[in-house]
Amino acid sequence: MAPDFEVIKVLTELLDELNIGESEIKLSHRKLLDGMLEISGVPPEKFRTICSSIDKLDKKSFEQIKNEMVEEKGLTAEVADKIGTLVQKRGPPLELLSELKQDIQFGSSLPLKDALKDLEILFEALEQSECIHRVVFDLSLARGLDYYTGVIFEAIYKGSTQVGSIAAGGRYDNLVGMFCNRQVPAVGVSLRIERVYDIMEEQQRLEKDGNQSIRATETEVLVGICEQGTLGQAANLVNKLWGANIKAEFMVHKKLTKHTDRAKKSRIPLMVIVGDQERRANQVRIKDMQTNKEDLVDRDSVVKEVQRRLKPTKRIWSTCAPQWAIMIFVFFNQDKHTNSSSIVNDVC
Repeated sequence: MAPDFEVIKVLTELLDELNIGESEIKLSHRKLLDGMLEISGVPPEKFRTICSSIDKLDKKSFEQIKNEMVEEKGLTAEVADKIGTLVQKRGPPLELLSELKQDIQFGSSLPLKDALKDLEILFEALEQSECIHRVVFDLSLARGLDYYTGVIFEAIYKGSTQVGSIAAGGRYDNLVGMFCNRQVPAVGVSLRIERVYDIMEEQQRLEKDGNQSIRATETEVLVGICEQGTLGQAANLVNKLWGANIKAEFMVHKKLTKHTDRAKKSRIPLMVIVGDQERRANQVRIKDMQTNKEDLVDRDSVVKEVQRRLKPTKRIWSTCAPQWAIMIFVFFNQDKHTNSSSIVNDVC
């Protein structure tokens, strides 16, 4: 259970560093769920389809789930009720674990006994690392994917923005073995970056001093080369800005409106404009896109002038967030395991 503990501990640290507000980590065990279905009288061939129904309990009432299990999936009402008395249990990990260990039913199933043993080791480690208060033991957690074999968990944001889970993962001991000639036990977690972006953007909109609009890019300056300009002229000028760590992009087009339209659409605060007249005078025009004020400055002074005009601004997450997730995987063998904390430090 050491890798499982490390991954969950890393997840709590990531959630803290994101600083997006209150969240909780719902946690359970696939063997626990299979064992509960077994003692409730569910035929083994129906385990997966019933799991998919149970996994909807965070969105539907148990009565709705019961109707689905009985009317669509062929369980008796008695069996469905037995499932309901078990999967609706949730609470502090150590307290609920103690309750389950005293339940005679849970001692009659090998999968249940194995799951409770794993969870006892895991919860003790989480308690010793002072992060168990972040975890809720939730027996309804199913994680519909078939490849999970042990601990399963997902992080839920508890604020006003409804985004579903912002992270999820678990143990999948058989997955890697499907692609090689040996078994490689594994545990991992994914962080849903695009959902975190949604939360951060909503928080920005709700801030009292949120006069600053959210932009689709962090670009601070658009270098616009007009008239008979060339790529070489753009490269020379934008390189000076890049060298000063100024976020800049460039565009070469004879029509000035193409440049201003691009700056407005992307909400880029400054433009550095070079037309034939400015080029002959060895000058540039700096335009403030908010005030529409323009000033001619010497080309050699462009970096200094841009730096002066760029006011310190709060960094805002991009609204054009890519649809991808950070994946953290830990692979290990029977004798030793990779230190996931060092992996995450390297990634971050």
